[in-house]
Amino acid sequence: MPSIAILHEGSITAVDYRCTATSNDKPYIEVHGDHSVSYVRRGSFGCHAQGKSFDLVPGSILVGHPGDEYWCTHDHHDGGDECLSFHLSPELIAAADLESNAWHTGSLPPLPPLAILGELAQAAADGRSDLGLDEIGLLLAKRFVDLVSGRKTGISRGNARDRRRAVLAADWIESNAVQPIDLASAAEQTGLSPFHFLRLFREALGVTPHQYLLRCRLRHAARLLVDSDAPITDIAADVGFVDLSNFVRTFHRGSGLSPLRFRCAARGNRKILQEAGTALR
Repeated sequence: MPSIAILHEGSITAVDYRCTATSNDKPYIEVHGDHSVSYVRRGSFGCHAQGKSFDLVPGSILVGHPGDEYWCTHDHHDGGDECLSFHLSPELIAAADLESNAWHTGSLPPLPPLAILGELAQAAADGRSDLGLDEIGLLLAKRFVDLVSGRKTGISRGNARDRRRAVLAADWIESNAVQPIDLASAAEQTGLSPFHFLRLFREALGVTPHQYLLRCRLRHAARLLVDSDAPITDIAADVGFVDLSNFVRTFHRGSGLSPLRFRCAARGNRKILQEAGTALR
């Protein structure tokens, strides 16, 4: 049986699948419960759906459509396989204009535009990117539909009202940065679809909503590190980070310093600040 870990839950649910099945395991029929795109990051396996057979290798995309039956085989590889999967709610499919026959594709071979987004998604899942998992999952799904259906991928500039919505959303994110915020909840504040909101926000402010959220949290953390003697663990929790290691990693990536060394630098250790400036060049 596969090991399944939920990495993000909401209108886009990100799931880490790790399968240990071998060629000796008998395949069984499964049914896709929703629209999904799964990026194969390791291993290989076969998939049989809609009277067709597919072989998936690292970089391939397994495509799911609600109600479609499929079964997987492991005839060629006994080392297990791993996928990062994004499952999209029916409401999001409609709101983001993702209805398409592309969802009946079954699978796609490794394609550069999707493989690059898949690796970016994995970096986000590992905490190595400032992008949110819901943001990159929506981009991956949109790019998949555009590629298969032949849609043009140009970005609309939007009108002044929509751009103002993006700015107001930034105010809302700033005011609620210590709370769990995902793309759907931020988009809901504006009355825009998640994909339209993501596009407009990024265009108006130069960062994605999740990147802006992280910057808000890091600014708040820097202020607390300077103004208080609270433990690093408490500060991480106070500004909205659930995981301490993620906070330390994100803070270091943004400032060139660990939170503890930043506090020392803020209290007069100029040498540390100079070292950080050199490291960030």
